[in-house]
Amino acid sequence: MSKVTLIGKRLAEPGVEFTYGGESSACEGCPYRDQCLNLTAGHRYRVTSVRENTQTLDCAVHDVGVQAVEVEPAPVLANVASKGAYAGSKASLEGPCPYTECPSHAYCEPAGAEFDESYQITEVLGDPPHDYCMLGRDLTLVEFAAHDE
Repeated sequence: MSKVTLIGKRLAEPGVEFTYGGESSACEGCPYRDQCLNLTAGHRYRVTSVRENTQTLDCAVHDVGVQAVEVEPAPVLANVASKGAYAGSKASLEGPCPYTECPSHAYCEPAGAEFDESYQITEVLGDPPHDYCMLGRDLTLVEFAAHDE
């Protein structure tokens, strides 16, 4: 289900995905707070459409202002243990990884997913982008279902 919100004008394009970070200290006293702060912090979203005939509003957080868009919860791509990873099953992230240069790091510690949570796998995508895991983990790249709003 889509929701109308305000996001930075640079992000206001259909298909753009972002993880909502929550309220900034710069939001205090802003007259548009209720329209901006209506998403769930830590959840991933996809812009589905940009509202037509709306103005760009000044914002203390976004340098070129904010614009009204419609968003929907977006799935998260993640590396999980290969054993038991199939569509329909639940999985958790394996844990933090110090190897930030690894091509899989963004999937081992994906924005929009937490280490202590379990997520429904909607699709198994296959091998992760790395050649081998520096921590010796046997991983598979999957898509977690979008959060319910």
